[in-house]
Amino acid sequence: MATLEWVDWFNHHRLLVPIGNMPAAEAEARYYQQRLELRRAA
Repeated sequence: MATLEWVDWFNHHRLLVPIGNMPAAEAEARYYQQRLELRRAA
């Protein structure tokens, strides 16, 4: 259980400086949202 809690923290709460001080999961969601918007615009 402790490992799963750590993985959750690592992906959803840890802030990454190189990508703008946001969690990895948020950055990934933004990436896919931008791709979807580009597809719609094309």
